[in-house]
Amino acid sequence: MLRRSILVVLSVLFGNLADADAEPIHDATRGELLYSTRSIACHSAEVHWRDKQLATDWSSLQAEVRRWQGFSGLGWGDDDVAEMARYLNALHYHYSTPD
Repeated sequence: MLRRSILVVLSVLFGNLADADAEPIHDATRGELLYSTRSIACHSAEVHWRDKQLATDWSSLQAEVRRWQGFSGLGWGDDDVAEMARYLNALHYHYSTPD
């Protein structure tokens, strides 16, 4: 009985120490989640760096997101389009935004 109690205490103690060394969980934005579940399957990040970019500023980036979600039949509302555009802008484009 004492042996079992010692094993339980040690496993709890070492289990908690292992958790302390773990990396913190990444808090994904809605835009990142939309991109990773809906867009990345169709193309890689290289599409954002090509020479003939259709998105040249914040407004055209939003327009491209809206166009592609419509083409893909996703049915996103304005909030989802804006979140995806914000994520792409932060990750790749760095255009000035009104907000």
